[in-house]
Amino acid sequence: MRVITGSARGRKLLTLEGTDVRPTTDIVKEAMFSIIQFEIEGRKVLDLFGGCGQLAIEALSRGAHSAVIVDASKKSVDVIRKNLETTGFDKNAVVVNSDAISFLSRRAEKYDIALLDPPYSKGLMEKALEKISDVMNEGGVIICEAPYGDEMPENAGTFTLTKKYRYGKTGLFLYRFAGND
Repeated sequence: MRVITGSARGRKLLTLEGTDVRPTTDIVKEAMFSIIQFEIEGRKVLDLFGGCGQLAIEALSRGAHSAVIVDASKKSVDVIRKNLETTGFDKNAVVVNSDAISFLSRRAEKYDIALLDPPYSKGLMEKALEKISDVMNEGGVIICEAPYGDEMPENAGTFTLTKKYRYGKTGLFLYRFAGND
C-alpha cells in the first residue's frame, strides 16, 4: 500500500495483517479522491475509522490542512502514528484511540471532509451517519465506502446522498450539505 499522489507520493504505508483489517484498494482510493479532488486543499479532514490512516494521509498529501484520525484499535493507532511519521504528516494530524460513535458524541470541532470506511456488516456506518452532520461544516462533504449492494440512508442529518459510484463490489457514497430543513 502506498500514497498515490501529492507531496508524499509513492511512500509505502504499513498495515495490520489479518482478517480484521480491510484496507481500501488503490483503485477505490484513487476514485474517492478524484471525486473530491477540488475540495481537499486547505480543508480539515476527519477519517473516522482510520485503520492504517491511509485515507487521511492521502488527503494530507493532496493538500488538506489537517486531519483527525479515529480508530478503536490500539494496534491500528500505533500503525497510524508510524505512517504519519513516515510521511512527515505527524504535525498535521491528531490520532484518537476511540470508537467512532463515542468520538462523534463528544466532539465539538467541525470538519470539512469526512471519510468513513467502517468494518463491513457491523451496523457502524448507519450509527455514524446518524451523528456525523453534528461535526460537519456547512458546505462539507461526507464520502463513505461500503459494499455496493448495501442500502445507504438518503440523509445523514443535514447532508443528503447525492451520488453513488461502483467499483466492482465496492461502493462509494457521496453526501453533501442540504441545509437545515
